[in-house]
Amino acid sequence: MNRAVLRALLSAVLVLLTAGPAPGAAAAQPAPVRVMPLGDSITGSPGCWRSLLWNRLQDNGFTDIDFVGTLGPQGCGVPYDGDNEGHGGALVTTVAAQNHLVGWLAATNPDVVIMHFGTNDVWSNRPTSVILDAYSTLVAQMRANNPAMRIIVARIIPMNPTSCGECAARVVDLNAAIPGWAAAQDTAASPVTVVDQWTGFSTAADTYDGVHPNASGDQKISDRWYPAVAAAVGR
Repeated sequence: MNRAVLRALLSAVLVLLTAGPAPGAAAAQPAPVRVMPLGDSITGSPGCWRSLLWNRLQDNGFTDIDFVGTLGPQGCGVPYDGDNEGHGGALVTTVAAQNHLVGWLAATNPDVVIMHFGTNDVWSNRPTSVILDAYSTLVAQMRANNPAMRIIVARIIPMNPTSCGECAARVVDLNAAIPGWAAAQDTAASPVTVVDQWTGFSTAADTYDGVHPNASGDQKISDRWYPAVAAAVGR
């Protein structure tokens, strides 16, 4: 190979190595992490802990996230991504029995689910074992949609409505059983994390009716979710 040909080849290689992207080309961006808040009215009506959680995540650099759900925001007075699956009055046992979650998952395809569910089941005197069976059904449906689903489940906030004197004790029974249930469901591919929303939450100070959170309750719920959600979306 003569020197002129060699110089031409070297020049061509240098052009390829130093050339920038073609005009109009953009670097591929990773897809945002899709987070589904799942539950009943404590999550969705209006569930303003979601606005606090969203903005805290944004403020701490977790900007590449997308809250998802077939329901939209219900106010809360601040800008935030309000999509959710917080269905007022819903029982987790009904959602599981009627396979509602399957359609919600297909419509939104989350990577992470944060679930506070069971308050209405407790109020309706569903046994703890039946509620946990419903949880297991939902976990199986989540993993059918996404085998790598990260699942965050609450020990639910206390409740003490005037119309249900037994509800407070029933919540204690359910929450006592959730960690053991979660440990049995946990896998390396699809971890199940428990967040304690019960301890330190006061129905007198942190709800407006013994069940639904007020402003201080929303703040406590958001604060409890934050470390687990930040870890899940940062994986």
